[in-house]
Amino acid sequence: MNAFDWGPFAANLGWAAATALAIMLGTFTIALNLDMHRIVDVAWGLAFAAAAVVTFSVSGGQGDPARRVLVTVLTVVWGLRLAIHIARRGSGLGEDPRYEAMLARARGNRDLYALRMIYLLQGALVWLVSLPVQAAQYAPRSLSPLAWAGTAVWAVGLFFEAVGDAQLARFKADPANRGRIMDRGLWRLTRHPNYFGDFCVWWGLFLVACDGGWQAAAVSVVSPLVMSVLLINGSGKRLLERHMAGRAGWDSYVARTSAFFPRPPHRHL
Repeated sequence: MNAFDWGPFAANLGWAAATALAIMLGTFTIALNLDMHRIVDVAWGLAFAAAAVVTFSVSGGQGDPARRVLVTVLTVVWGLRLAIHIARRGSGLGEDPRYEAMLARARGNRDLYALRMIYLLQGALVWLVSLPVQAAQYAPRSLSPLAWAGTAVWAVGLFFEAVGDAQLARFKADPANRGRIMDRGLWRLTRHPNYFGDFCVWWGLFLVACDGGWQAAAVSVVSPLVMSVLLINGSGKRLLERHMAGRAGWDSYVARTSAFFPRPPHRHL
């Protein structure tokens, strides 16, 4: 097959949407039983991994086999690592303050509000953001250096996410650091190494999709753009910095450390 087949890809969009919906509805059911909605953050990574696996299963015979394997493995590795990290980080803790604040504003039934504003919204975002993963598996062109460039960008992103998360976890585990601002390791280069890593992961996956041709690029470019907006101006960096504002040492940390893209700190401050 030498052309991007729009019919099977369109059918796959439905399969991916159904997968994301099933993961989120199942998580919602568990959350009601636990009376804790923070577990949806674990489901976020799992939903991407599941959507990639389902797309791989239904796209057999459609796209380049090597690209199908590559994009599936990259997505599953990223999604499972994120889910495991968030599950460990939240073990033994109560409800996430973000969800407590959101549900406090609910009008009417709080459970239905949570279903709409947390689970269904995140399910829709999983479907939208995973478009490069879906489109790449229907692209017939053989892998070229662009795909490996995308893989390298993905690897940089995974490094910043995984190492940044591990450094922060060790920092918080030390009682001597209580109340202090994390400004070591990757956190010296950017105030948000994990969000920057996520940014790179999705631009990398988009490049892998672009390697398959203009059709895959055209249908999936919205994914890294939406993820970039969310990470920088949406529920990522902006909300976290609002939460951190006012803490001792925060203003000086902001003054010397890059807001998002890594760079050496300002040494004169």
